[in-house]
Amino acid sequence: MKQTIHALTLILFCSLFNPLHSAEKAVPAPDFTLKSRSHHNLKLSEHRGEVILINFWASWCAPCRREMPHFEKLYRKYQKLGLSIWGINIDEEPGQANDLLKQIHVSFPILYDPENDTPAQYEVEAMPSSFIIDRDGNIRYAHKGYVDGDEIIYEKQLKKILME
Repeated sequence: MKQTIHALTLILFCSLFNPLHSAEKAVPAPDFTLKSRSHHNLKLSEHRGEVILINFWASWCAPCRREMPHFEKLYRKYQKLGLSIWGINIDEEPGQANDLLKQIHVSFPILYDPENDTPAQYEVEAMPSSFIIDRDGNIRYAHKGYVDGDEIIYEKQLKKILME
């Protein structure tokens, strides 16, 4: 009995602290509209038919800075197959994000949410956090946090959804 309780506790602990969570069934992605770096508003629901990786990040977040170049590579590699990556910055001052983007060049859309409304809709608990949304507008994968090598997992998941 003690071994069973210990095993269940270990499984629960690992599932709670695993940075990668897969949705058991597709969950509709909360809709939002945010202003982009190019001064245009982007509304998620208007981009059905695309596979979108939404990444919540901040200029003060070291793991965010490490993963952004990987997202740029994925974006360039899979954009023609229907992938879009939206980096949602949560800094209170967009200037902080823009300063960082002078050092880390990305061509995918950067959106600003200084009021932090969107992270609450997505129940963001860690920085960075990423959500892979399928062509029907459903969250298929959620990644909380980032460690080196996670980009390999992102690519496998993106390829799977892009080929559906």
